[in-house]
Amino acid sequence: VQLQASGGGLVQAGGSLRLSCATSGLIFGFTIMGWYRQIPGKQRELVASITGGGTTNYADAVKGRFSISKDNTKATVYLDMNNLRPEDTAVYYCRAGLGDDWGQGTLVAVSS
Repeated sequence: VQLQASGGGLVQAGGSLRLSCATSGLIFGFTIMGWYRQIPGKQRELVASITGGGTTNYADAVKGRFSISKDNTKATVYLDMNNLRPEDTAVYYCRAGLGDDWGQGTLVAVSS
């Protein structure tokens, strides 16, 4: 299983970014996919997830601002992040399933 995350960067507060996670080696359409984030010194936390059937779940901190989606034909999951805040600054990771299949992380930095 391989996951390749991309799309992070530096953005001003109120701005938007789109993260992508391209996968291979999965039965993608049946796999729950998640985006997590981690700040140094803190535990990695779930940001959003999407099931094989398309049911989504969001952390309270990002509800109404972030949107997770996927393209089964491309085996890729996306995280659209709008109205970004400085507290969203973190390394973002994609995860396949609930085991140890993680992408390499992409840094999102939001300036005030």
